[in-house]
Amino acid sequence: MWTASDYQHMSRALQIAQRGLYSTDPNPRVGCVIIKDNSVLAEGWHQKAGHPHAEIEALKNASENNTFADVSGATCYVSLEPCAHHGRTPPCTEALIKAGIRRVVAATIDPNPLVAGKGLQQLNEAGIETGSGLMEAQARELNPGFEMRMKQGRPFVRCKLAMSLDGKTALANGQSQWISSDESRMDVQRLRARSSAVMTGIGTVIADDPSMSVRLSGSSEWTKHGRQPLRVILDSDLEISPDAKILGLPGDVIIFNASECGDKKKQLANLGVEMVSVEAKRGSAFLEYVLRYLAREKEINEVLLETGSTLSGEMLQAGFIDELIIYLAPTLLGQDAKALFQLPLIDNMSDRISLNISDIRTIGKDIRIKATINRKE
Repeated sequence: MWTASDYQHMSRALQIAQRGLYSTDPNPRVGCVIIKDNSVLAEGWHQKAGHPHAEIEALKNASENNTFADVSGATCYVSLEPCAHHGRTPPCTEALIKAGIRRVVAATIDPNPLVAGKGLQQLNEAGIETGSGLMEAQARELNPGFEMRMKQGRPFVRCKLAMSLDGKTALANGQSQWISSDESRMDVQRLRARSSAVMTGIGTVIADDPSMSVRLSGSSEWTKHGRQPLRVILDSDLEISPDAKILGLPGDVIIFNASECGDKKKQLANLGVEMVSVEAKRGSAFLEYVLRYLAREKEINEVLLETGSTLSGEMLQAGFIDELIIYLAPTLLGQDAKALFQLPLIDNMSDRISLNISDIRTIGKDIRIKATINRKE
């Protein structure tokens, strides 16, 4: 049974963990609070891969505070199970045991097979009281990509779309700038900033010549700790122009293709673009290869899909879209305008694609809808 105090301190640990929203890749976002005699001794959060984990940061902060140097007998609240293996840094369990921590409460078990319960087990064996599952849903929402990569071997895919009230994304002539408001477009910048990669198709690159880069300034956390996400382009026939804007901006670019155009590949490689050949030219096999490559070779946790109706439709049909972020603008584009997804004819209501809406809010003059796909068992 969790107490009100348990909820209070874990809530704080989750709040602290969000500071790593833009910087921890490929690691999860984790926060930690150490409590003793109803007083907060220290807090810590994981800032960047290779840097100390949240528990180590909290222990270090406690030791630097002369008033609360002794954490023996304290309770440690952490949003993810402490690691028990040597990775980029030593195991957190060893440090907690050495510090004399009496109790450890984790919001969720680490999905990494190298941990997966071993951390709490090691603490138990050392005589430390442990518990898990407190505010688990909130903790898992912080790290959907890390969990997806560890459990299913692919990134979490979030699809961003802007549409009119009549469900259209662009005029019949392809013009789409701008359906959504300035506030919605700034919200998209934050989605890009938290993503490991931004992915698009060659159709969007040719039609819109987008940058797909993060443009945040001022005192935002991204400005302090963030980096440009990997820009991923799906271009089977290698139609991209070397002069495309997306290739000339700071940050890494990778193009997945099935083309034999050796000279063009060499030209793009000379621009610093990573070229990856895929045997399957199109379809779900091509898309699955891309996602598994990104997870395996690049440790990509979250992908933001920003593309037109063709690729978004293919991703949806293949079952690779995990979350939809739809900006609904108070405007009408007419019956000949382009639809949200390009999907095959659905002639039976039992075959319709249903969504689970988890959040609806107003952003500027638009409505933002957050939804997941209701997948059939």
